[in-house]
Amino acid sequence: MGNGLCCIPKKQSRGAIVSRSKRSSRSQRKLIVEDDLLHRQALAMAIQQHQLSQRFDGSMSRRIGSTSSRRQTPPTSFRQQVPIVLDNLETKKIILVHGQGFGAWCWYKIMPLIEEAGADPVALDLTGSGVDHKDANSVMTLADYSKPLLDYLHGLHEDEKVILVGHSCGGASVSYALEHFPKKITKAIFLGATMVSDGQRPFDVFTEELASAEVFLQESQLLLFANGKDNPPTGLMFNKEQLKELYFNHSSSKDIALASVSMRPIPLAPIMEKLSLTAENYGSVRRYFIQTLDDRMLSPDAQEKLVRQNPPHQVFKLKGSDHCPFFSKPQALCKILLEIMQLS
Repeated sequence: MGNGLCCIPKKQSRGAIVSRSKRSSRSQRKLIVEDDLLHRQALAMAIQQHQLSQRFDGSMSRRIGSTSSRRQTPPTSFRQQVPIVLDNLETKKIILVHGQGFGAWCWYKIMPLIEEAGADPVALDLTGSGVDHKDANSVMTLADYSKPLLDYLHGLHEDEKVILVGHSCGGASVSYALEHFPKKITKAIFLGATMVSDGQRPFDVFTEELASAEVFLQESQLLLFANGKDNPPTGLMFNKEQLKELYFNHSSSKDIALASVSMRPIPLAPIMEKLSLTAENYGSVRRYFIQTLDDRMLSPDAQEKLVRQNPPHQVFKLKGSDHCPFFSKPQALCKILLEIMQLS
């Protein structure tokens, strides 16, 4: 049998190689399409489940901040719970910027609540995130990572303004946008986010939880090396158990399941880049910080330190929230966002 295999003509062997190469290329394209389809199906299912839960589950529609029990407080709609006083605003357009590993999909609970209140939410996929097909490992700068946000701001009409909301490391993209488009932005809201100072790296904010950047790059098992082990790491990725522990300690199993099939590798270079921020640009826009008080990824102490080092215009506290309040506390989060929108 061994001799028989050695007698395959060279010409036929080359043809087999070409055929395998074509099949491999087709398989890769098929995987991309299937991955995109899986993401869209998961998101559609999550939205449908959320809509059904709002319609039928009284626990989803209890009065925000109420200390009374469900028996004492009958279910009310979100429209009744949050006063709609959205007249005479600087803008009704609010841009939602996701954090590391997430995509526009993570705001699926927040967007319908904001729309119901009469505002105009827009969720963006940053480069290499969500359904953007660029390889996250190839994103080498914060400018490249933030490009979808920068392009959106660049495309606004001259007199059009927006409010930015940045979650987690999305705060770095918001800060970068403040520096480059301050006249397009009326307010910036940092949601458990990397509200860094001039010359600081977004990663530095997480050093208490993940160790220093130098130690992390030497010892972490989370790092990805798309260019080989002999080259610098290109990204990082938490496993499901780590995500549940650090990100989703108060989130539902359905949201954790959605995240597990939708989250993508985190590009490393953008969060290791020092930001250059000036008082004339970055400092000219009002900033607000929402603290997530049961956060295990960015601890309350780390958030307090950020606020002390780079004081915002005002601080809001979100009790009972893990690192992802758009999952664990969507109604309370939306209430705060709407309140900030109305501040003058």
